[in-house]
Amino acid sequence: MSSAAISVHGVTARVPAKINLELVVGPRRADGFHHLATVFQAVGLHDDVTVEAADDWGITVNGPYADLVPVDDTNLAMQAARLLASEASIDVPVHITIDKDIPVAGGMAGGSADAAGALLACDALWGVGSSKAALEDLAAELGSDVPFALLGGTAMGSGRGDQLAPVLGRGRYHWVLAFSDVGLSTPKVYAECDRLRANRRVPEPAPSAAMMTALRSGDAASLGRALSNDLQPAAFSLQPRLEEVLRAGMDHGALGGIVSGSGPTVAFLVSDTEQGLDLAVALTASGSAPAVERAVGPVRGAHLITAPSGPSGPSGPRASVGSTGHQTGHTGPAGLRSS
Repeated sequence: MSSAAISVHGVTARVPAKINLELVVGPRRADGFHHLATVFQAVGLHDDVTVEAADDWGITVNGPYADLVPVDDTNLAMQAARLLASEASIDVPVHITIDKDIPVAGGMAGGSADAAGALLACDALWGVGSSKAALEDLAAELGSDVPFALLGGTAMGSGRGDQLAPVLGRGRYHWVLAFSDVGLSTPKVYAECDRLRANRRVPEPAPSAAMMTALRSGDAASLGRALSNDLQPAAFSLQPRLEEVLRAGMDHGALGGIVSGSGPTVAFLVSDTEQGLDLAVALTASGSAPAVERAVGPVRGAHLITAPSGPSGPSGPRASVGSTGHQTGHTGPAGLRSS
């Protein structure tokens, strides 16, 4: 593709973290993955992924988790950019800058979110004009959680979690996220899950009626009772302290708590902003969690917050349609960051 069709300025996409409200893990598949039935919710903790035309491929990561993120071709965002370049016959390298607020190896799909952001931003930078379905297909090639990072909102996932159907739920939910200072490897958590239930018959997974009813009602207390994760016992086995964190949050009044995905982030559902602040302060003051954030959900999936300029688009930065601006990073009482 001619460089004349490439934007002369960088393009930035904003991408959300996710929580698995429910994760039902079925038997192992022939490809080594597991059959899953899961309900995702995108929450207001974001990474920003900026891509710029460059002489060579490269990546820079900023933020509190920067030293934990690879800056070579093993980075999923770089893999996403190269995959789209290959599919669209693009021969212009990009430099990717990730401003990272989503924890690494935290069960919130931060790497998958960055891949979705790179796909969307590179598509705009290069003027490819991919359809939504085409980007979703590429996302599924990159990883099980990448398609949801594109979609956002609340959705039911099947297969490896990559086959999505939006859930028409009601309500806006307030979350308190307790982070660990030690990550958990997703493959190790699944392996531990298999070990713990080695002598049990594992049925095909299906979403629970309680979860679907709670989301339709928009009632936070019902949703809190319906939270469920088949990987939680494995996460507790590998990091026993997580069970103490979960107990502490429930003791301080959370409506429900759950290990997010493969962990080790523990997500607590609360009734409102005030209760969220109270719980965040309590968890911090007690030393139960090294870091705590507040967030709301559901939020939108990957979206552009700066538009391409030059031959492939209008000039200048702009907020994307429906964007409410950056929702992370300001400091509240007791040094807690709220979203």
